[in-house]
Amino acid sequence: MKIKTHSGLKKRVKIRKSGTATVQKSCKNHLLSDKSKRQKKSCPSGMKIDPTRMQSVKRLMPGKIK
Repeated sequence: MKIKTHSGLKKRVKIRKSGTATVQKSCKNHLLSDKSKRQKKSCPSGMKIDPTRMQSVKRLMPGKIK
């Protein structure tokens, strides 16, 4: 039987060619006109996943991340 990847994580994590994973921080999808420029700037889109969470991401996406 094949090992399945977590479909919810596939939508939230982008795998780079180097094998690293990036995520988008929350609060930057809608209602942007009410938020300040400083608040929007503090939510980067290509944020690397920290090493403490990387182990759980590797378990949910087997074979995808080095």
